[in-house]
Amino acid sequence: MNNLQETIDNSPIATREDRRVYQFRNVFKFFFFSAVGIFMFFIPIEMNDKSSIPLDHLVTWLRSLSSTASAYYAMILVFLGAAYPFYTKTWRKNKVEMVLSGLKILGAIAAFLVLFELGPAWLMAEEMGPYWYYSLLIPIGVLVPIGAIFLAMLVGYGLLEFIGIFMQPIMRPIWRTPGRSAIDAVASFVGSYSIGLLITNRIYKEGKYTKREATIIATGFSTVSATFMIVVAKTLDIMHIWNLYFWLTFLVTFVVTAITVRIWPINKISDDYYTEEGFPEEIIKENRIKHAWEQAMITAHNTPKLKENIYVNVKDGLVMAMGILPSIMSIGLFGLILANHTPVFDYLGYIFYPLTWVLQIPEPFLAAKAAAINLIDMFLPSLVVLQASLETRFIIGSLSISTILFFSALIPCILSTEIPIKMSHILTIWFLRTVLTLIIVTPLTFLFL
Repeated sequence: MNNLQETIDNSPIATREDRRVYQFRNVFKFFFFSAVGIFMFFIPIEMNDKSSIPLDHLVTWLRSLSSTASAYYAMILVFLGAAYPFYTKTWRKNKVEMVLSGLKILGAIAAFLVLFELGPAWLMAEEMGPYWYYSLLIPIGVLVPIGAIFLAMLVGYGLLEFIGIFMQPIMRPIWRTPGRSAIDAVASFVGSYSIGLLITNRIYKEGKYTKREATIIATGFSTVSATFMIVVAKTLDIMHIWNLYFWLTFLVTFVVTAITVRIWPINKISDDYYTEEGFPEEIIKENRIKHAWEQAMITAHNTPKLKENIYVNVKDGLVMAMGILPSIMSIGLFGLILANHTPVFDYLGYIFYPLTWVLQIPEPFLAAKAAAINLIDMFLPSLVVLQASLETRFIIGSLSISTILFFSALIPCILSTEIPIKMSHILTIWFLRTVLTLIIVTPLTFLFL
C-alpha cells in the first residue's frame, strides 16, 4: 500500500463517515500511545530524591512492594531460563549454545544457593553472589517484562516510522542503519540496554532490520543507561565534571560505532532479513513531513489490539529475561573469581599495555588491566582504578561505557535474541571498540581536563 487512503478504503467499512472514524482512531492511537511510551522511557522525573525515567521508578516501586516476592520471581525465571534450551532442544544447535546452556545450569545452581543462603563462604561474600543476584538479576528480571508493556506503545503505533523518516539523513550516512534505529539508540542510552535490545530484536524479527543493521545496533548502540553512568561517575569521584563525562562519552561511543561499521567483521555481515521477505525503510528525499505522517497512520491503522500487542511484547520480554538471568549469574561470578583470585587479567592487560603506554596514560598498566577486565563487566574497571589519577579514572570511566560489550549482562542479552552474531565477531568488535576508544578518548581527556 502506498498511502493511508488505500489502506482505509480496502477495509470492510468504507463509508465516508466510517473513514473519518478510522482516521480519528489512528490519530488518537498514534498520539496517545506514543506519548505514553515516550513518557515512560524518556522523560526523567524526580521521586523520593531520585531522578530517573518513570519506567525505572515503576520497577523500583514494584520491587519495593515485596523484596521476597521479587527474589523468588527472579529465581523462577532463572530456573525456567536454564531449562528452556533443553525444552526447545536449542542447546545442541552449536558449540556456543552447548557452552551457554551449561553455564545457565551453573547459574541456576548458584542463584539457588545465594537465595537460600546455602552457598560456600566465597559465594556468599557480599561482592560475589548477593551482588549479582540482588543488584543485577532482580532489577533486570522485573524491568524487561514490565518495560515490554510500554515498549508495545512506544514502537507499535507509528512513532518508529514517523521519527525514522526524519532521521534517515543522519543515521544512514553515518552509521549505515535505518532512521528508525534512532529509537533504539536513545532507548539504550536513556533507559536500558536490555530494553534497547528488546526493541532491536522485535524489529529484526519483523523483517525491518537486516542482519548487518541489527548487529550494528546491538553492538554499537546498546550501551548502559545514563542512569548507570551516574553510578560509574560517583564511584570514580568525577561527578564534579559530570557534564563533560556524559557528553564526551556519548560522543566517543557513537564515533567508535561509526568507525566499526566500516571495518571487519561488521562490513562483511550479510544484508539478509530474518523473514523471507524484508520490509526495508523507504528512502525519502522530499516531503518528509507528509511521508512520515502517512507511514505513521498506516502503522497505527494496521496495529493489532492493545492487549494482543502487549501480550506479544511481554512474552518476548519474559523469554529474553529467562535467557539473560542464568547467564549473568554464572558468567558474572566466573569473571569476579578470575579478577579477584587469579592473575589472568594481569596477563591480559599486557595486550593493551603498549597502547596505554604510547598514549601516555598515567598508570598505563593499571589502565591496561582495567581495559581487559571490561570484557567481563562494565563496572569492574572502575574498581580497578579507584586510586588512580583523575585522567586515568576519566579515561577508564568513558571506556567502560563506550566498549559496550561485556559478559556479565550484555553479551548474554545479545545471544538470547534472534540476531545471529558469532562469538568470534563479538570478541573482535569488543577488542576494536576498546582500542578505538582509548585512541579517541585519551587526547580529548588531556585536552579538556
